[in-house]
Amino acid sequence: MPSPKSREYGFYYSHPQNRFWRILSDLFHEPLPQTNEEKAALLLRHQIALWDVLHSCKIDGADDASIRDPVPNDIAGLLKKTAIQAVFTTGAKAASLYRKLCLPRTGVEAVALPSTSPANCRFYTYDKLLEAYRVLLQYTK
Repeated sequence: MPSPKSREYGFYYSHPQNRFWRILSDLFHEPLPQTNEEKAALLLRHQIALWDVLHSCKIDGADDASIRDPVPNDIAGLLKKTAIQAVFTTGAKAASLYRKLCLPRTGVEAVALPSTSPANCRFYTYDKLLEAYRVLLQYTK
């Protein structure tokens, strides 16, 4: 689920210290998007769709470990209606929830990527994170 800060800004990965948008801008050699419109345009240019594994849940702040009563999004339905070639998850909790709640319906394995959250900085340096995300280049423009 998006963090409270992302929900406040109204767009995915919008916590100012989250490294997601910097990673994408560096991968695609583009300027760092500042507005929600610029973020959406970057995604569209590179044919990337963002969608939460969960449609809803109970969560305390941004603490993934506190997730209760998860309800998955209809990712299987999305995959049937689109030309999506691959599914990626960001962070261990998203990967776990996808495997448990979505994989049985989609039949599509997800590539688990490390979290770009500021809470993950001590485990993943920026360079290690950028290297892990290079796999996206195989599936994007």
